[in-house]
Amino acid sequence: MSRFLQGKSGKAQLTPSAPQGGSAPSERRPSWVKELLEWVKMVAAALVIVLLLHVFVFNLSTVVGHSMEPTLKEREWLFVNKLALRLGKPRLGDIVVLKDVSTPSGPQSYLVKRVVGVPGDRIEIRSGKLYRNGAPAAEPYTDSDIDDADYGPVVVEPGRYFVMGDNRHTGASRDSRSFGTVPGSQIEGRADLILWPVRQLKAL
Repeated sequence: MSRFLQGKSGKAQLTPSAPQGGSAPSERRPSWVKELLEWVKMVAAALVIVLLLHVFVFNLSTVVGHSMEPTLKEREWLFVNKLALRLGKPRLGDIVVLKDVSTPSGPQSYLVKRVVGVPGDRIEIRSGKLYRNGAPAAEPYTDSDIDDADYGPVVVEPGRYFVMGDNRHTGASRDSRSFGTVPGSQIEGRADLILWPVRQLKAL
């Protein structure tokens, strides 16, 4: 709004009146464009954080097949801890997710196995039993003897690991007995939890 003032010269002067009701709408709140840009920034930042966590810290993996029964069942979801193996090395008994190098073409596939031999261990399968360094290995996670043929003995090389599935029935698991020991660089992470289904939620 404007108002007229009569100056000393007798001429009318037009002066703006003070705005009423506070600042202009553009000053009271950001425009929709600014709000959209802020929203895009927040979403982008969240995606970057999730991506970094996925690459360096953890991911989720789904169990496919029966090679880890009775410990793991098909279609269970696992929390895979990547950071643990960046800060340390796989240990005996760890359940690990490793790259399946037998499928070089197409999308990368993964295997879930248990570490049963670490560098320096002498591994042998004889009469249905797993022997580590000449002594029977304690394996409370299995529900049967090993039905497959005898194997070894072999010595696990430095920086490599001997892995097997918990399912010891004939032909149930494709593991180090068929593809040999695996290098540490092939192991993506350690399975620490069963997350789904909820009734199966537990630490591994």
